[in-house]
Amino acid sequence: MIDYDLVIIGGTTAGRYAALTATGFQARVALVEPFSNSQDLPNLGQEAIALSSQYNQILNESSRFAEQISSQKFGVHWATTNSEMPIELRFDGVMKWAEGVVANLSEINSLGVLATRGVDVICGDGEFVLKPDLAFAVNGRKLRSLSYLLACPSLPAIPNIEGLSSVGYFTSETVWQLAKQQQLPKSLVVIGADPSGVEVAQTFARLGVAVTVVVKGSHILAKEEREAASLVQAAMEAQGVRILTATEVTQARVIDGKKWIQAGDLAIETEEILIAAGHQPNFKSLNLEGTGVKFNHQGLIVNDKLQTTNSQIYACGDVAGGYPFPHIANSEALVAVKNALFLPMFKIDYRGIPWAIFSEPQLARVGLNEAQARRRFSDDVIVSREYFKNIEKAQICGDLTGFCKIVARRNGEILGASIVGPQAGELIHVIALALRQGMKVDAIAELPFICSTFSDINGKTAAIWELQRFHSNTFMRNLWENLFHWRRYWKR
Repeated sequence: MIDYDLVIIGGTTAGRYAALTATGFQARVALVEPFSNSQDLPNLGQEAIALSSQYNQILNESSRFAEQISSQKFGVHWATTNSEMPIELRFDGVMKWAEGVVANLSEINSLGVLATRGVDVICGDGEFVLKPDLAFAVNGRKLRSLSYLLACPSLPAIPNIEGLSSVGYFTSETVWQLAKQQQLPKSLVVIGADPSGVEVAQTFARLGVAVTVVVKGSHILAKEEREAASLVQAAMEAQGVRILTATEVTQARVIDGKKWIQAGDLAIETEEILIAAGHQPNFKSLNLEGTGVKFNHQGLIVNDKLQTTNSQIYACGDVAGGYPFPHIANSEALVAVKNALFLPMFKIDYRGIPWAIFSEPQLARVGLNEAQARRRFSDDVIVSREYFKNIEKAQICGDLTGFCKIVARRNGEILGASIVGPQAGELIHVIALALRQGMKVDAIAELPFICSTFSDINGKTAAIWELQRFHSNTFMRNLWENLFHWRRYWKR
């Protein structure tokens, strides 16, 4: 006898989103949440990443607001003898506000809310069993279902550094425990520079912590375009973050009660260490080998319908690899749920899913970057850029750093876009929608954007792209030039 239409092995926001989506289709759903992710215990994996991002954005906005006011921007002056900081940023007050916001957001998709919506919530750790039929065993029960969805949390990837475990460290999931302490550390070393590490480094630097970032690669945010990542890196360095590139941390030690790391040929003293080297899948306890599900070091092997090598088992989020962004995991969850409940005919299309890194300036991207596009389409690619310094709203607000970049084929098909600058995470959606719906560049160029708004940069970048395409077509350029010349001649 089948107990459920879908059993979700969760522990992430994507798992809870999938459960609500499935119940919306009137399916009978069980959500298995590990004990370590119940409401009364610390969060792990993707949910902790979302929590960390929420804290980070609140702290970043608070410190940015204080920074703008204290800099006498817009001609604002304060009658005070304190020339360094006319206003005081109370960190305890910011944290109290952040905790309230996070508590409200956590309640929206809490286990209690899911239960009232018809989800059978089961807290416990379990594994797949094969006899007599495929089922998921938890708390002495065998949950039998037509399909299963793996939406498990991942674990932080910890580099093999001598002495690191004995010295102690934080990860992007636990760093906000550090922020809740009575006093912030005076110094922080960030090993690695994934999105969460960059956001945390910049936020703590604004709060007066001496931050050093150490990365193996030539620049931070290795998955992003170099020119975009370099602009964020330059802004971080201007704000006082020390960034050591092409440098590997080989050792961590405690000497006379103080933490030290060996980074290349440098010995660096620090009060605390943050590991931001990405994530690794965590599903060893589920007995996937017995079910025929294949995986590698990046995660589960899935097809474009998010089926694993066992057609009854689907996967989404961290266990499927890629950037651990909650909205991407939710998009995968929607596709996986529809395939699991109905026919496996829906495919995930990552081309039209944007993402953003909430650094300062923000960095957002959708689709292919320029290098990827040129490798695939060679000379059939035109790239246009517009800079925020040329946008009226940016001049009004004094936010001039950054650019918008559109990559498209000569026929106008949008391949991708990158935006670095104010409100990049909001602005990217227009281009993402156009890409997702198969619209061409001219659809963006011809859309009248409200003046004055930051969105105007999308229209201007698209207009520049169309002008570049015209200039690259020698035949059409000569044709129009001759036509205008002929008209002027005969009108005399």
